[in-house]
Amino acid sequence: MDLKKVIFVDADQIVRTDLKELVDLDLQGAPYGYTPMGDDNEAMEGFRFWKQGYWKDALRGKPYHISALYVVDLVQFRKMAAGDRLRGQYQALSADPNSLANLDQDLPNNMQDQVPIFSLDKDWLWCETWCDSARFDRAKTIDLCQNPLTKEPKLARARQIPEWTLYDNEIAEFARSLADSGKIRSRAISGSVDALASVGKKVTTSNTEESPAPTPDEQAEPHQAHEEL
Repeated sequence: MDLKKVIFVDADQIVRTDLKELVDLDLQGAPYGYTPMGDDNEAMEGFRFWKQGYWKDALRGKPYHISALYVVDLVQFRKMAAGDRLRGQYQALSADPNSLANLDQDLPNNMQDQVPIFSLDKDWLWCETWCDSARFDRAKTIDLCQNPLTKEPKLARARQIPEWTLYDNEIAEFARSLADSGKIRSRAISGSVDALASVGKKVTTSNTEESPAPTPDEQAEPHQAHEEL
């Protein structure tokens, strides 16, 4: 397969730029590139689980990266057998169902010593939960991260982003045209976005909750997993 790079984008993400920039980006020998978690919204400091407990010790000063947007250099990924290394670590940890609960994010961060991560510029991903609002205008993508402080539903937050309303209206108009032409059932578009935005709140959790992805000799110890970000 003649494919050198692949980009993963969360479905709840708003993209403001040409993602070909990621295709052309030099990852400096790393098999993939992720954006470090936002570190400049001071109100969320107590919820930054990667600065506490297991993750603080495991990262040893390395950044903890978010998986809502990342690029993979398939050539380098295969060359260094990154897939085999990731699978091996996952098998060692999977005996504990709470280990690496947020798998696509925790596993690469846990493996940085063996499979390095290229840290993308922080403007590649902005989310209200972790990032300073002063950076919003220059953000290349906007992610609807869960907010453990407010528990605000993602759709409610999405409606506060100007681009999202434009995109949502465009999609709704397209869906109505399909319904009018009989290509889809009208009830498929009957749900109210306002109603959807008011549901889905999670129960409040402690601000010390973290995702300890243990080394194999720590598997027997029970622990909690952080919520999806």
